Amino acid sequence: MVTVLFVCMGNICRSPMAEGVFRAAAEARGLKTGPDGALLIDSAGTTGYHAGQSPDPRAVAAARQAGFDIAAQRSRKVTDDDFETFDYIVCMDNDNLSLLKERADDRHHGKISLFLTHDPSLPLSEMPDPYYGRDSDFVRCLDFARRAAEGLLDSITDKHFPRHR
Repeated sequence: MVTVLFVCMGNICRSPMAEGVFRAAAEARGLKTGPDGALLIDSAGTTGYHAGQSPDPRAVAAARQAGFDIAAQRSRKVTDDDFETFDYIVCMDNDNLSLLKERADDRHHGKISLFLTHDPSLPLSEMPDPYYGRDSDFVRCLDFARRAAEGLLDSITDKHFPRHR
């Protein structure tokens, strides 16, 4: 099993959308997700401000419009165990990347990356935070997430599941 964790600050906007997009992309390639699947996918925040809450309604609406449901996800804070549990820890921006690298042992630094860098054709490397924006900002982030998810999934399937490429 390969494990992937998506991380933003509060785990109610960007990382839940990234988790949902990535899960949908993996399943479209025939990869089973979940505790008994080929991929275990989760998301978390570097803060616990929203722990236990559902994703932002605008994120849920953007995801639903794109054809998948993230409403059942619940926010949680990154734990120290996550550095041991997850093979890939994918951050939405440099602030969260720095926070995780400060917190993690050096041996885990290689598994921490910026999400949007998995699609080098994107014009930016950090996922904009749509929280204080409009509905259209959530749709824009979801589009970026789709593109980066495909790139990340390509890397993971090349390394771990080549027949699903």
